[in-house]
Amino acid sequence: MNFKKYLLLLIIPLLAFSAHKYYLSLTQIEYKSDSKAVQITINVFIDDLEIALNNYYHINLQLTSKEELQNSEVYFKKYLKEKLHLKIDDVAKKFNYIGKEYDADLVYFYLEIENIKEINTIEIQNKILTAHFPNQENLIKSKVGEKHKSILLNSKSDKGLLKF
Repeated sequence: MNFKKYLLLLIIPLLAFSAHKYYLSLTQIEYKSDSKAVQITINVFIDDLEIALNNYYHINLQLTSKEELQNSEVYFKKYLKEKLHLKIDDVAKKFNYIGKEYDADLVYFYLEIENIKEINTIEIQNKILTAHFPNQENLIKSKVGEKHKSILLNSKSDKGLLKF
């Protein structure tokens, strides 16, 4: 084979890889026994979140710009409450929205569930971005005491159970 064919064989996989878009969020759940609280951190790509919320609520968020909607937090809270549901030991729990921060191309959401004495199971339903991006995957990582559990959810399987 000549040099051009070798070069072509190297370039095509690189182009295919760079053209492919991955849709992934990470939800980290950690039980803090000293404060009897479950702390939840969710990170998603800003551009994916913006597309989803703009379409879902018929708005123009313009995240991370000077023109960002002043009440964008209202939409974040509403969306998360609609798309994320948790049960601890078979009891549905509501979370408090603490806030968010932008970091490069990610947005981090901070949530908390208070007054949790112990945890044996966490059932989670995570539909974040799955209606807008069919290939969306939502990785859930948890820590209760010294036990770590993970589960990968998607549009076809958006609910999972973590046992500790």
